[in-house]
Amino acid sequence: QVQLVESGGGLVQAGGSLRLSCAASGRAFSSYGMAWFRQAPGKEREIVATISWIGGRTYYADSVKGRLTISRDNAENTVYLQMNSLKPEDTAVYYCAAKSRGLLGSSWSWGGMDYWGKGTLVTVSS
Repeated sequence: QVQLVESGGGLVQAGGSLRLSCAASGRAFSSYGMAWFRQAPGKEREIVATISWIGGRTYYADSVKGRLTISRDNAENTVYLQMNSLKPEDTAVYYCAAKSRGLLGSSWSWGGMDYWGKGTLVTVSS
């Protein structure tokens, strides 16, 4: 079992920055590919960024490329999402999720992950 707890959300003005964290408890965090998803009000949940379990391979949705950066610290059992140049359309609940031996993030889906966090709200004001 892996428990995931997100933190770092909040209210920020457009153009600002936030760093989200996802702390994992349980066994073998380093054997999981990790992902950030988000769900905006009235919209479907979408994948934002992923990082593979080995090799640090990353994937980003087109809408966030160049602005958001995913990273992981296996010693701390934590995955991060650095969010820069935020836009109002980035407003959403952000979730982290884990996939055992996950490698190619472009093919991942919410239902295909193995563990999910409960989310943290990011609000970007204009």
